[in-house]
Amino acid sequence: MNAVAHPDARPDLHRPGVGAVLVSTWRVGTPERQRAAVEAVRTAWESREWPDLGLLSYSVLIGTDGDTLLHYSQWTEQQAYDDFVRTYRDDRNAEIDAAVPGIERVELRRYGPIHRSTARRATATGELPGVVVVAEADFGGAGAGRREEWVDAVLTALDEDAATRPGSGGIGAHFHLTVEGDRVLNYAEWESERAHEEWSADGARLSEAWKRVHHHPGLVGGRVRRYAPALSLSAGA
Repeated sequence: MNAVAHPDARPDLHRPGVGAVLVSTWRVGTPERQRAAVEAVRTAWESREWPDLGLLSYSVLIGTDGDTLLHYSQWTEQQAYDDFVRTYRDDRNAEIDAAVPGIERVELRRYGPIHRSTARRATATGELPGVVVVAEADFGGAGAGRREEWVDAVLTALDEDAATRPGSGGIGAHFHLTVEGDRVLNYAEWESERAHEEWSADGARLSEAWKRVHHHPGLVGGRVRRYAPALSLSAGA
């Protein structure tokens, strides 16, 4: 069976059977090259049979910075990805690189399935976020449980926001923990880039709950990037 492409779609974050999530970042340089790289990914995958090795879905998001792409793939287990790399990855990447030379593959991180998830408001079935905000928090020398405690602190702050800043445009937040034990990824869905920008600007007057998030023990750094859903691939029927 071949891959089926769903343009402008996002992954099903609550898909059953997910045991591992792989997240990687590419730099391509310009908005035109971003779009060309997404199309190259689509072509390379649609022209081949779906690798039946525990891959459940593969999604690509375009950075609003005009430079980056985020790749988010769901697997039954970590070993399934390793099997894919040995057997299927190189020829797909070679075709993509031929179509869009000079792609910089910046980083690939291994995560477990969603650790915690919250919906800030109900959405219509099938509604897509206008933007996905990916916030990464890095921990160094943090004791056991620090990342989980940080996620709890973020959720507490979001609950406070829901009471004090309703209608801010946030849809949901979904947290992954790295297998390596040093990072948390928050895959947050927002109505639009502007809604997140306005919320962030208002956050300059940080509440006590958000101060606890930003000064959490063991937290050594982080970054926030915004993406638009571009492509989601899954196995055909």
